[in-house]
Amino acid sequence: MSSDKGFTDFFYAAPDGLKLHARVYGKASTSDWPVVCLPGLTRNARDFHYLALYLSQRAGTARQVVAFDYRGRAMSAYDPDIAHYNVGVEAGDVLAGLAALGIDHAAFIGTSRGGLIIHVLGALKPAVLKAIVLNDIGPVIEAGGFANIRSYLERSPKPKTFDEAVDAQRRTHGGDFPALTHADWARMVGALYRNTDGGLVPDFDPALIDTLAGIDFSKPLPDLWPQFDALVAVPLLAIRGGNSKLLSTATLEDMQKRHPGMETITVEGQGHAPFLETSSLPGDIAAFLDRAERQD
Repeated sequence: MSSDKGFTDFFYAAPDGLKLHARVYGKASTSDWPVVCLPGLTRNARDFHYLALYLSQRAGTARQVVAFDYRGRAMSAYDPDIAHYNVGVEAGDVLAGLAALGIDHAAFIGTSRGGLIIHVLGALKPAVLKAIVLNDIGPVIEAGGFANIRSYLERSPKPKTFDEAVDAQRRTHGGDFPALTHADWARMVGALYRNTDGGLVPDFDPALIDTLAGIDFSKPLPDLWPQFDALVAVPLLAIRGGNSKLLSTATLEDMQKRHPGMETITVEGQGHAPFLETSSLPGDIAAFLDRAERQD
């Protein structure tokens, strides 16, 4: 492991041969579950850096953490066929990465799209899921919230400097995230953008936005209740941003009824999706994973 970064870069081949990337924090353990981190639609492994450092360096239970870049994001190759940018293909990519790493089961943390991929993994290979943390996502996605995401991506700012990017993110999302500090916004920008000769650009294939073009947000989006119900035996922690427009309180309540053992955390002052390195969340997540593993 690189002592200055806290992780190593791991490259592997997807089932169709595309070169993909993940970050690996810490060392494999024979006694403690590894943790797999799955980011949102246009996000990448960098979103989990500080949480991964915490979980992989924690005294007592230091877990190996693997954070994935999906195809078309960050250090993974772009796919020339944008039809492959879907949760089914991405779930298969994650399974291929785990196989290449020799991981046959893990605890999974999924933010937004990452949580949808977890639902798919439960259908494809249920034995891989030992515990689940869903970050502001559930089996029902509010169409209005998703429409806001598409609208933002289609008109996202084009900052030239890091400070401009921080100001732009705060202006755009600050209403939903009044709890965040300047340092929080700066970490977000560091995870979201990459430097180019023309300035900062979002670190994902722009064609990803095209995959949202045909969605009719005037109608309810398809739900994943059957896939969620299949997870009833898996320890589950659901985190919701208090200002979230994507995961409603009604859906969270329905999830609790269907999965009586589910634990919940509401993060006040944050929207979609809560920053998992903020507040007490790292410790809360670590404690949940410890409880789940003791009960296994």
